[in-house]
Amino acid sequence: MIVYFLRHASAGQSRKNPMQDARRPLDKEGIQQATMMGRALAAAGVQVDEVLSSPLKRATQTAALVANELGYDGKIIYSTALSKEARFEQFRALLQKHSKRDAIMLVGHNPNLSQFLSQVLSGGHTERAADLKKGSVARVELDSRGRATLHWCLTPRLLRAVNDSTSSSRSNSLRK
Repeated sequence: MIVYFLRHASAGQSRKNPMQDARRPLDKEGIQQATMMGRALAAAGVQVDEVLSSPLKRATQTAALVANELGYDGKIIYSTALSKEARFEQFRALLQKHSKRDAIMLVGHNPNLSQFLSQVLSGGHTERAADLKKGSVARVELDSRGRATLHWCLTPRLLRAVNDSTSSSRSNSLRK
């Protein structure tokens, strides 16, 4: 099974009131990050059978924007196993529940999404093997014995650099 770990995109500063923070939307940069990431994943041929998201607004918006760019036409599944308070046992149960799928995308928050990714990659030995930046996605393949292989990790900063480089190259070739 292929699992895409996607951290929600930029949503500004967290709020002290938990209810207000749960409703915090993506900011302008976050909308651009999620859209750009979705387009890059689509261009790379990424297809998913299910998109699962934390129920918090910034995660659901990230999931919707990326899913739209991928051409995903299923419903986004909201799960507290991807919320900020989730524990690894809940996350592991979520993976098990969807283990018959070929590819799933999980949209959540730090620090726990990076911790979950780290635990999956290390076989449960550490929570600190990876640190997903906002709007980043990691592609992990899980084999039938539960072993994980990280294939790649893509950040909005890297996408921007590639896009800027490509645009600059096109401009230079047009001038020649």
